Amino acid sequence: MINSGDTAFVLLSAALVMVMTPGLALFYGGLVRRKNFLAIVLQSFVSMGVVTVLWVAVGYSLAFSGNVGGVIGNLDWAFLHHVGTGPSPYAPQIPALAHFSFQEMFAIITPALITGAFADRVHFKSYLKFLVCWSLLVYVPIVHWIWGGGFLMKWGVLDFAGGLVVHTSAGFAALASVFVVGSRRFGPDERRSPHNVAFVAIGTGLLWFGWFGFNAGSALAANGIATQAFVNTDIAASVAMCTWLFISWQRSKKPSIVGAFTGAVAGLACITPCAGYVPTWAAFVVGFLAGCVCYGAVLFRERRGWDDALDVWGAHGVGGMLGTILLGAFASFAINSSGANGLAFGGAAFFGKEVAATLLIAAYGFGMTWLILKVQNRFEAIRVPDEVESLGLDSELEEKSAYDMT
Repeated sequence: MINSGDTAFVLLSAALVMVMTPGLALFYGGLVRRKNFLAIVLQSFVSMGVVTVLWVAVGYSLAFSGNVGGVIGNLDWAFLHHVGTGPSPYAPQIPALAHFSFQEMFAIITPALITGAFADRVHFKSYLKFLVCWSLLVYVPIVHWIWGGGFLMKWGVLDFAGGLVVHTSAGFAALASVFVVGSRRFGPDERRSPHNVAFVAIGTGLLWFGWFGFNAGSALAANGIATQAFVNTDIAASVAMCTWLFISWQRSKKPSIVGAFTGAVAGLACITPCAGYVPTWAAFVVGFLAGCVCYGAVLFRERRGWDDALDVWGAHGVGGMLGTILLGAFASFAINSSGANGLAFGGAAFFGKEVAATLLIAAYGFGMTWLILKVQNRFEAIRVPDEVESLGLDSELEEKSAYDMT
């Protein structure tokens, strides 16, 4: 039976998740060099258009309708056939269209996250093709495996709001893209620091704000689990922000505002898979470990010389993996009766399943992304020529610059 309060809550949560994509555009846009600002903003916004069309046409159906061998859905719900205002099979107290809309916003932001890794150096037309291929070949199958009745869901793997589906898949896809596309080239006098920290601040605020819909909304009802997820989200982000800030402060002898923002995002990514399954005290542990481990991942990446421009792998990939493993450690039936008991509560088998799923999703996201880009590169150069990279990707757009230089 449709519940009006739950329906309103899920639709509001979907709107909050939608706001995250413009927030991501500002977050990434402030971090890149000014000559690439418009290009990366467009990459985020265009996902809202392209992925919406894909999700309506086949994406939602392949993710959630039917089950072919535990690997993929079918096309029974293509173009939203049979998806209307009646109850959703996944949440009978809300309309099926509300569930579709909420999941649509996840599908939009996930590939947009990857753009931060290859910022400053990929053709827009190549990105559009990658966006379509990655959404259909990587994101949609993973959604089905974990949330749509696929083999991982049947095995008992949990992911409350996308630690595996969104962050691990996108984070390791980002790492693969770095290896295929290669490192950026900087002129001898070019600044490598963010060109507009104010945009980064606004983007972080919008991401944090939208993340409450991302995590709390994943309860698909206005209930106690949504409340727990909301509180856990705020705690983990806050603790991770402070942890990252203090570690970087000790190393550089000065506080870093961008470091604080990055730490908050890492904490948000890390709490995502476990937000509605773990007790409040665990959110403090998740936030602290996110600040430490994700910061360490960024240092490791720098030492290896991997040019993940905006640290998508370190914040999202490692954060999503860590959060899923911590879900396996701290999940409790006392918090969510639809969940499991983690390692701390005697659930060693569940912990093992979460670790195994984490490794599988990371490997699949990395491997399929590498393959997509390699095949794409055989037919056209993904990377822009050196002269375009030197001028900036904005030079390929009709609006040549985000700033009036006169």
